[in-house]
Amino acid sequence: MARRHMNRQKAGHTLQTTALIHEAYLRLAGDSNKHFENRAHFYGVAAKAMRCVLVDHARAKRSAKRGAAQIAVTLDEGIGTSWERMSGLIALDDALTDLARLHPRQSQTVELRFFGGLSVEETAEVLQVSPETVMRDWRQAKAWLQREFDHQ
Repeated sequence: MARRHMNRQKAGHTLQTTALIHEAYLRLAGDSNKHFENRAHFYGVAAKAMRCVLVDHARAKRSAKRGAAQIAVTLDEGIGTSWERMSGLIALDDALTDLARLHPRQSQTVELRFFGGLSVEETAEVLQVSPETVMRDWRQAKAWLQREFDHQ
């Protein structure tokens, strides 16, 4: 999951795949009360941990360089070139937080597919919905995010 995500980052990204895995593991292992119901549940929690690590890294880098090191991101099966105008993972995280208030499952779908690198079928298993529902949520979430970034 980490390798797939890091392959989407720009060359020269200062967080390496191994570091992402280690940081995510520390977050997962730090909660001794964490019990995973099954493989799908673990993937969902791991995707959220990687999202937190990447966003925290981007925030730290931005604050260290006053915004000069923002990371441009694009979704698999991309939303389009307007994503290149956004300010990176932090903006995506903020938008996903807003989307979660309106449509929690759509936000989870983006998190699992983008940050977790899960397939449609794996995402459906984690969310306990059909693959068709995942695809519908994926399309709707991308459209919502596109509108959000077009208005920025």
